[in-house]
Amino acid sequence: MSDADSVPTLSADGLRTGLRCPRQYEFAHVHDLEGEAAAVDGRVDLLRTALCDALRSGETDGEALEGLAEDRLATLWADHDERFHSATQRRHERRVLEATAAAYVEAVGVDHAAGIERLAAAAIGGELVGPGLPLSSTVDLSGADRGDGPASAPESVRIDATVDYVTGDGSSLVGVRFVPTVAPLGLLRYRSDWAGDVAALFTDHFDPESAAFDPAPVGALLETAVVLDGLRGLRDRLELGDRTCRYVQVPLADRSGTAVNWVRDDVETSLEIVDLTDVYVDHHTYGMTHEHRNATVDDRLASVAAALVSGPYDPEERWAAIEDHACPTCDYAVCCQDYIAREVGFDG
Repeated sequence: MSDADSVPTLSADGLRTGLRCPRQYEFAHVHDLEGEAAAVDGRVDLLRTALCDALRSGETDGEALEGLAEDRLATLWADHDERFHSATQRRHERRVLEATAAAYVEAVGVDHAAGIERLAAAAIGGELVGPGLPLSSTVDLSGADRGDGPASAPESVRIDATVDYVTGDGSSLVGVRFVPTVAPLGLLRYRSDWAGDVAALFTDHFDPESAAFDPAPVGALLETAVVLDGLRGLRDRLELGDRTCRYVQVPLADRSGTAVNWVRDDVETSLEIVDLTDVYVDHHTYGMTHEHRNATVDDRLASVAAALVSGPYDPEERWAAIEDHACPTCDYAVCCQDYIAREVGFDG
């Protein structure tokens, strides 16, 4: 939370952490203890920066755009100090990044670059290309289920999120975020409607009687709500009319579509780009008003936010699922009283 503002703040990353384990949220976002950063995140950041710098150039020709991204990546890579086991591995990882940049330009880069230029011409100003463009949504907590939190919990909370750039696509304003992989989205990668599997996945995660535990796709839906609201605010500040808003994720470190020809020392890849808007949006309401809030997601967003700003971060209610799914990969297990107590406890 921010001490400088009267309204407390959360982040989309904090929401995802809190869904995985409230105690993990306490360590990472309340006490600011640092976990281990994965090497792949560093490579994603390099490519994210290179692509955003290329998009910022105003270039809309595919070959030129790819060349700008590759040149910028080469400069960043020269200073990249990740430890590899050999020069061959380092060279291979760079070629994977270059292949990913080429796949991005071919899949959506040219269209998105042109959309950025059209949007810039229509807007009254403001940044459209990041990386890490800030967005925020203020969530009313007055009607939220506060669980065991204190009665004096705040009446609202600001939730921050980021996209890496904003582009125009017809009558839509599209926020795009580069992510390592879309694998955590689970069903959201394959479904375009809320009703059915997605609705069941979401509600079952919060049902203490259910064995379901799916924090990653649930967190993505909460993040989508925040991003779309933040995009509406950006749209209004830039005076872009009544454009609808969309949220797209582009994976930069997903190797499932990567093919390597070791004889020719060649790497090719493809990208699975996911638009998260359809599964969240109620099409009837959205089409009628250009404004939409999915009541099921938004109500739960408020209750999760209320619990995170007020504590007490007790994971006991879902401990069995948390212990099975979150603890094995948790950076904070060695200092977690809940985990340690379970590990050293006596049976019987």
